[in-house]
Amino acid sequence: MTGHEIPTGARGRRGPLKAGDRVQLTDAKGRPHTIVLEPGKVFHTHRGHLGHDELIGVDEGSVVSTSNGTPLLALRPLLSDMVMSMPRGAAVVYPKDAGQIVQMGDIFPGATVVEAGVGSGALTMSLLRAVGDRGRVVSIERREDFATIARGNVESHFAGEHPAWTLEVGDFADRALAAVGPQGADRVVLDMLAPWENIEAAADVLAPGGVFLAYVATTTQLSRLAEALREHGGYTEPQAWESMVRTWHLEGLAVRPDHRMIGHTGFLLTARRMAPGVEAPARHRRPAKGAYVEDEWTPEDLGERRSSDKKVRKVGRDAARHAELAREAHEGDEFGHVSRDEEGEG
Repeated sequence: MTGHEIPTGARGRRGPLKAGDRVQLTDAKGRPHTIVLEPGKVFHTHRGHLGHDELIGVDEGSVVSTSNGTPLLALRPLLSDMVMSMPRGAAVVYPKDAGQIVQMGDIFPGATVVEAGVGSGALTMSLLRAVGDRGRVVSIERREDFATIARGNVESHFAGEHPAWTLEVGDFADRALAAVGPQGADRVVLDMLAPWENIEAAADVLAPGGVFLAYVATTTQLSRLAEALREHGGYTEPQAWESMVRTWHLEGLAVRPDHRMIGHTGFLLTARRMAPGVEAPARHRRPAKGAYVEDEWTPEDLGERRSSDKKVRKVGRDAARHAELAREAHEGDEFGHVSRDEEGEG
């Protein structure tokens, strides 16, 4: 496999652990701890400490011990693990929802996807993996500090810049059309407080048959968005759903559902773009006019906790630092590692 054939993100996904790698250390009770390997650093836990140098050079799937003999399993985290442990300034799209977005939104290799409301970059990683190096993901984020965190997380995961990714700071309505042109997008994914405000802008950039997908937290948002899509007339009848994940306890014959589960995180809604000038068939029943109160929505209205500016700045610095460590670790590497035989020859 030649260097140009290696997909972005494949570097560093196999081979011995090295400086700059993100590593997940799991104890006997299944509790994970995620660290970024740096020479000379020490990982501290209430069950002893472990030097990063003891991990650098060992194979994935190895078991290492802390200073008091506690065993820890060392593996590179999966994308789902990365999302749940990475620096964040805004709430992330959970892996269960990101998987639904990729599948039900039909995000295909080579697609052009416009994403608005980047947050910490969790969904962006899944979208980039789905479209591949020859696709295109245009991410638009209103807050520059969140965009900084997202860039650090995404570049940390892919060990550098992704050729398919463009990140812009601004409003979706202002940036989307300029970024991809009229009907230049195959998919539009909105994760924002009031997605109904951008239905017209999404219609302008979506190709006929393209998928409009929104992620909202509450039933009031869901209802208002669905009615706005129907009123617009340029989309097919919207469909909405939520997903819940329940893990199971596996111990001999004691096989039962776990007491805790990932319940409601958000609703997903999809609709397809009609051809220009063609309106969707009218519904037989429509709600009465004036069913909604026009007002401005804030994160606090939805029960979200706003991150302080100080915390967001710190998370942004951490994300950028992790991205730089990952980039330095894999620069000039064909597949993110050298064999031990090559090391010996050196």
